Amino acid sequence: MTSPGRNSRSEILAPFQVRSFRFQWPADLLTSWASEMEILILSWYILTETGSVLILTLYGALIYAGSLIAPLFGLWGDRLGHRNILSAMRASYAVAAALMAVLAHFNVLNALAVFIIASLAGLIRPSDLAMRNALIAETMPGDRLMAAMGVARTTSDSARVVGALAGAGLSAWLGLAPAYTAITIFYAGGFLLTLGVGAPRGKPVVMAHASFWRDLREGMKYVYDSPAALAAMWLAFLVNLTAFPLTLGLLPYVARDIYGVGQTGLGSLTASFAAGALLGSIGISFAGRAIRPARMMMIYAVVWYLMLIVFIIVPGINLGRMTLVLAGAAQSLSMTPMAVMLLHGASAAFRGRVMGVRMLAVYGLPLGLVLAGWLIEWFGFFAVAFGYCASGLALTVAIGLYWRDALWPMDAAANQR
Repeated sequence: MTSPGRNSRSEILAPFQVRSFRFQWPADLLTSWASEMEILILSWYILTETGSVLILTLYGALIYAGSLIAPLFGLWGDRLGHRNILSAMRASYAVAAALMAVLAHFNVLNALAVFIIASLAGLIRPSDLAMRNALIAETMPGDRLMAAMGVARTTSDSARVVGALAGAGLSAWLGLAPAYTAITIFYAGGFLLTLGVGAPRGKPVVMAHASFWRDLREGMKYVYDSPAALAAMWLAFLVNLTAFPLTLGLLPYVARDIYGVGQTGLGSLTASFAAGALLGSIGISFAGRAIRPARMMMIYAVVWYLMLIVFIIVPGINLGRMTLVLAGAAQSLSMTPMAVMLLHGASAAFRGRVMGVRMLAVYGLPLGLVLAGWLIEWFGFFAVAFGYCASGLALTVAIGLYWRDALWPMDAAANQR
């Protein structure tokens, strides 16, 4: 008789039996580590150079500016191959980081240069997650997809822990130029490993040479005609608009102006949220096929907002870290099942476009950040943060009720394992 512990270990290790995943997982890991280090270092640099929370949130918005064109990257992936597009994207990250390292080395880096390079990278970076998810769905058997997505999420979640602590430490102890040299090396390693990711399972999908815009419209229509997918898109936009700004772009402001701590304190706050997300991803990897994706997505979205409300209420950085761990776990337990639900429901010809449309929802993050930066200067952090969480919680419940028939029944397609 097989023990439950052995079954759990089998679930989490099963994706690594696929050769492609053995290349993709470390490639995603190195890329994610570099990205998180870069975002934290530059966020602190912008805040200290300008002293403005509004400019900080504008920088955060630039990072995700490419969300609007993410469906185009998804379509290119469907047409040209997701590995090819992802490899090209990651090569561009390494080039941009190398440019930043050179500017920092010669002491000519300034806020304007950061904004220009961040704007160019921001056109590409938001599509990375969509491409990596579509690539996993291409190469992974369906019965291992939930476990694979959970294991894959550990790359970005661990990156927020390691990247936050290492990025803050390298920048504070060694300076900006050595930190960016390390970031460049990580990006280059991620690019080289991505080249080793394998071909899709079975026969590749050959797309007819139809109109580019027609293909894109078909992807949008594919999502619109699926109630569960449409609900997921609205929820994804909502959490990017009202939840993610509090734990991404605004954390440097919270660290400096609310808790009165420096760059190392910021790293500990970022790492706390990421540690919780990592625990959630590991839990999903162990649970695997036992998860009902749509139900889990909705339940933990509610828990996520509740934990964020507690975060903005509790006094002191220690309690803040504890609630961020819980919020991070809830975030992971909601967003990973969402991705699996979308990939399960999409045919092979539409995976890239569906995930590209999903990344359109990320555009809520720059909108939420810019709006928060403006509102905080008028009303203060607590009022704005509480308003974001309360409205997000109410609208999450509304989404669950409106699309209840597609999301809640155990036998609904969105809850199939």
